[in-house]
Amino acid sequence: MMDKLKKNMVFYLLLLIDFYIVPWFIKNTGSAMIVMLVIIPLICLITSVFYGIRNGFNFWYILIVAIMFAPSIFIFYNSSAWVYVVGYTVIALLGNLIALPLRKR
Repeated sequence: MMDKLKKNMVFYLLLLIDFYIVPWFIKNTGSAMIVMLVIIPLICLITSVFYGIRNGFNFWYILIVAIMFAPSIFIFYNSSAWVYVVGYTVIALLGNLIALPLRKR
């Protein structure tokens, strides 16, 4: 278990940066929309594709994305942001699925 965690630490760190550092750049409603609808999903998708290429499809990774994002709702957003948990989880799922044909066996 620890070997797998260490092996994939870079992906988890990228997600932490995506969910907890990028929102600090929100200045107003316009920048919030760009961050939440473009930047965060794009980083999540790219990270998920590379994770999938390296590890194949992994349901636990997708669940980890949801779990990692959920606390940021209370830090940066409000209760209306719960829908983004579902959105970013679906994006992680799509990224993992996009990577399947790209993965070398």
